Amino acid sequence: MPVRPLNSSVLKWPDKRQIDRAVRDWALTAAKRHAGVIAIGYFGSYARRDWGVGSDLDLIAIVDHSPEAFERRSAAWDLHELPVPAQLLVYTLDEWQSLRQAGGRFARTLERETVWVFEQPGPASQPD
Repeated sequence: MPVRPLNSSVLKWPDKRQIDRAVRDWALTAAKRHAGVIAIGYFGSYARRDWGVGSDLDLIAIVDHSPEAFERRSAAWDLHELPVPAQLLVYTLDEWQSLRQAGGRFARTLERETVWVFEQPGPASQPD
């Protein structure tokens, strides 16, 4: 979350570099906590570099499979370690491939903007 220097009443919102580092650290931890993580990235204002004070962090994770419904998957992921409010979309690999093949606006946005910060090594791991 934003921080207040000890001698100031002004809140300082984390910058893009701080967010990127925090997401990379969080992604490594998240990949250890959640079996089957293939890739983790962020998109939206931080990826486009047009964030501002109050911007949230849009995250995406691709997992090999999940028994949970799409709408419930992110509830198991702890986002509190991140320095700004965040939301997470968790896709299975099949869902991710279907989304990309459908080629809608959201899929094109994700392809263009996503900064991948964690990718599991291996031939099936590539989110692209």
